[in-house]
Amino acid sequence: MPTDLDKLQGTWIVVSLEAEGQKLPATAFNGAKIEIKGTKFKSLGMGARYEGSLKLDSSTKPKAFDLLFTAGHARGHRNLGIYKLDGDRWTICLATGGNERPRKFATAAGSGFTLETLERGAVGGKTTNKKLRRTRALSNAVAATDDTAATGLPTNLEGEWAMVSAVFNGVAMDQSTVKWCKRITRGNVTRVVAGPQVFLNASFTLDDSRKPHAIDYINLEGATKGKSQAGIFELSGDVLKICMSAPGKPRPANFSSKPGDNRSYTTWRLLKR
Repeated sequence: MPTDLDKLQGTWIVVSLEAEGQKLPATAFNGAKIEIKGTKFKSLGMGARYEGSLKLDSSTKPKAFDLLFTAGHARGHRNLGIYKLDGDRWTICLATGGNERPRKFATAAGSGFTLETLERGAVGGKTTNKKLRRTRALSNAVAATDDTAATGLPTNLEGEWAMVSAVFNGVAMDQSTVKWCKRITRGNVTRVVAGPQVFLNASFTLDDSRKPHAIDYINLEGATKGKSQAGIFELSGDVLKICMSAPGKPRPANFSSKPGDNRSYTTWRLLKR
């Protein structure tokens, strides 16, 4: 009789993601997937690739699992979680740190838990007909190394930045989620990470001669890999404001994000150079 580990073999597409009581917009995880092969897993498509080992315990209620990361931003970390498996749907609730395992499939502000729903993508390298359209739409991500080399000299955006606020497509991110988001900029590469997840990995160029100052991304990973984004930025002391349009859309004229414009407007505070 197949075990849960047997049933998990293959590719799973992330279809919803909640962190500390707040549901994240689809743009934060479109194209994200988890591949299971034996007891090994790879997490792809949210700006980076993570690898590690998966350990299941189906004897508990709810069923439990451990993830030991061996590559990527979370390398060396062990995350504790619970799961349920219902045919082509896999639900997991994962602690992003610490030794406390979630007890139910829910998150709350300050919990440090994430809740993900995934749907079957591919088994044995072949995508099932039932999920073919969804897989094509969501899974344009490709595997790549986590350690994309930065080139060029440091800019005024160099360093590590703590998120102060964020608005995506007119919806403000809850402060309980904001507090665990960070921007890391080295040379001409910038990343936005939230716990063990990488939401952005892009090279960038700046034009300080424009008013407002211009910033342009070339996305290096994920569903938007290779696509450019136009934005504006303002740096005042240790506070950085960035407003980015969706790929292929015109550069913003002001620092704002309204429903339907698909812009991101984020504010950051410098932690260290």
